[in-house]
Amino acid sequence: MKIVLLDTITFGDTDLSGFEQFGDVITYAKTAPEHTQERVVDADVIVTNKVVITKEIMQECKSLKLICVAATGMNNVNLEAAAELGIAVKNVAGYSTDSVIQHTFSMLFYLMGHSRYYDESIKDGTYSNSGVFTDVSRPFFEVKGKKWGIIGLGEIGRGVAKVASCFGADVCYYSTSGKNNNSEYKSVDLNTLLSSCDIVTIHAPLNEQTNNLLDYKELSSCKEGAIVLNLGRGGIINEDAVAKLVDEKNLYFGLDVFVKEPLPSESPLLSVNNKERLYMTPHIAWTSVEARDELIAGVITNIKESI
Repeated sequence: MKIVLLDTITFGDTDLSGFEQFGDVITYAKTAPEHTQERVVDADVIVTNKVVITKEIMQECKSLKLICVAATGMNNVNLEAAAELGIAVKNVAGYSTDSVIQHTFSMLFYLMGHSRYYDESIKDGTYSNSGVFTDVSRPFFEVKGKKWGIIGLGEIGRGVAKVASCFGADVCYYSTSGKNNNSEYKSVDLNTLLSSCDIVTIHAPLNEQTNNLLDYKELSSCKEGAIVLNLGRGGIINEDAVAKLVDEKNLYFGLDVFVKEPLPSESPLLSVNNKERLYMTPHIAWTSVEARDELIAGVITNIKESI
């Protein structure tokens, strides 16, 4: 077989040698849309993370049997066309749960503990010149006793809830589908969650129910000093609204996902005045070494089960 991997840069230094057992392996660090067709035209198996595979591309691939999505979401593949053409599509689920949970708390503690300010105050000499052994100018609070609201109580959301509870947080959740009925945590409506919680974390997929779920009006209802973290999908939270509120109200935001990735240089998120209230990471919550290893192992298993 000929296996074509279209965007291996997203796997970092993860070992990809396991693909060689199936035949010829062609790897590309990145693939622009205009190059996708020519690179996969004679492939038996395509492995893609974010490269889009359209119906037109599939129609030209006469030997294509399997598309492996190196992710959980499969929105970058035309699934209807694949079914029509008899091409199997397989994803990998659950590989990054622990990684995303960990990054959720990493983002929280960075913002809650004013890590940027304190780190810079030492490195720029402010602390050395202060004559005082400590600096309490930016007070931080404990998670214990705080209200923590989770939007999207799937596997990741439940994992975050479990850890948050261990810290002593009072956890509630909002079900974006309306179908989740978890008796372990209190279910509330979205307005109640936003207006009452000290910490709000988003772990939901992007769909009709969640697109632009948190716009200016909704985010404005958050209580003073609240921390809102989006580790679900870009588009769930309105980026223009975040940029405005960071400078208008005492709110803190952590974003790991964006509507367009990479984040455009003209994004208003890059021009806020109160930069210490906004912490952004480049869609890395899923990328622990262990998660990437598990992801590739899952893709290889999908190929084995399909041949």
